[in-house]
Order: sequence, then C-alpha cells, then structure tokens
Amino acid sequence: MFDMIREYAARLGASPRRGGTPSGSKPRGHNLFEAAAAYVTARARDDQDGVEEASSWVSPEALSFGVGELASRAVVALARERSTTPRAVARDLLGLPAD
Repeated sequence: MFDMIREYAARLGASPRRGGTPSGSKPRGHNLFEAAAAYVTARARDDQDGVEEASSWVSPEALSFGVGELASRAVVALARERSTTPRAVARDLLGLPAD
C-alpha cells in the first residue's frame, strides 16, 4: 500500500505543472490532496522535514481531511485487490483480530 502512495507522490513531484509559472500568473498553491499525499509519504519514510513541509501547505483541518480521504481510498483499493471487504482490510492493517 505504501509503495502505491510513494509512487503517486513521486509522480506528483515530477509533474510538469510544478515547474515555473508563466509570466504574469500567480504560483499555484498546493491543494489538500497533494498535501495529504506528501504528508503520508513523508511519514512512511520517517522524513520529518517532509512532514513539516507538507503540513505547512494547508490548514491542519484540511490536512486531516485529506489524510482521512487518502486512507479511505487506500483501504477500498486494497479491499478490491484482495477481494475482501474494506472492514477486513482496515482491521488487518491495524492489527485487530478478524470479526
């Protein structure tokens, strides 16, 4: 799961839209999903500087929402891959006993 997130975040970092901005336009700010992807990737890599940088891109509330949305989507994707329920995947990831 974290490999998928890392790959996605790496693609975000290599995105051509992140380059310089056309003259006369304002730089595009980070959205909450970019911040969430960068934050989770940094946490997975134990990169405190990356965690702090991603945390500064959006408000704490927006980051929390983005991380929650990322977690939900990751659990659903893993459930599809494993042909099981999202509940079973979530319990497995958290080390909880099966129902």
